[in-house]
Amino acid sequence: MKYLVAIPVYNEERYLPGVLAAVTRHAEHILVVNDGSTDATAGLLAAYPQVHTITHSGNRGYGQSLIDAFGFAAARGYDWVITLVCDEQHEPGQIPEFVAEARRDRADVISGSRYLVAHPDDDPPPKQRRRINRTICELIEQILVLRLTDSFCGFKAQRVAAVQRLRLDEPGYAFPLQFWVQCVRAGLRVREIPVRRIYLDEKRAFGGALDEPAARLQHYLDVFTRELERAPLALDAQQTRALCRLQQSA
Repeated sequence: MKYLVAIPVYNEERYLPGVLAAVTRHAEHILVVNDGSTDATAGLLAAYPQVHTITHSGNRGYGQSLIDAFGFAAARGYDWVITLVCDEQHEPGQIPEFVAEARRDRADVISGSRYLVAHPDDDPPPKQRRRINRTICELIEQILVLRLTDSFCGFKAQRVAAVQRLRLDEPGYAFPLQFWVQCVRAGLRVREIPVRRIYLDEKRAFGGALDEPAARLQHYLDVFTRELERAPLALDAQQTRALCRLQQSA
């Protein structure tokens, strides 16, 4: 099984060397998507010629970085792409757990969950982030009949052939809302595995209006509703009522 570890990066000079050092212990093939960083990221990457890079001329967004990583993996013939963020919220030491689950061949998307199993060293989640995550998980279960305990964790393994069946174009932080709808629409198999919950910087910004929790949730609802409307799913009466409530709130 040939797998790629892909890391979206935006102004992560503080964490990048440590994350790359840790990832290289568990992966031979690594891709960094430098999403228009204005700090020393580009210079730091020059010291890692063995690491593949994609560089955006400007900040295009977290979702676009993932989309580009999927495209890179497909073009280079990888079977799986494992994604994680570069702010030390994910432990590269857990990469082998994703690889082992991928080898079991019972899922197309293996999604890390910070809430599936309690770990004694887990950090408490910021209250507003946890509330929004729980709200979106409930909507996904009600409308998509997909049970998740963590809808926003960026630590995932994706079967490249499976994600190539999706038509992803949401560039920002609302990318998971589009992703989950399309996974269900395409009939992809989804499994969660537990990952550590680490919050080194609880006040880390999303940027602009999204720093305000109510505006961020509204944006997520708008993207979710829009994606459902692009190619409607066959919904039963209960799902339809849940969708109507969502549309009214959006």
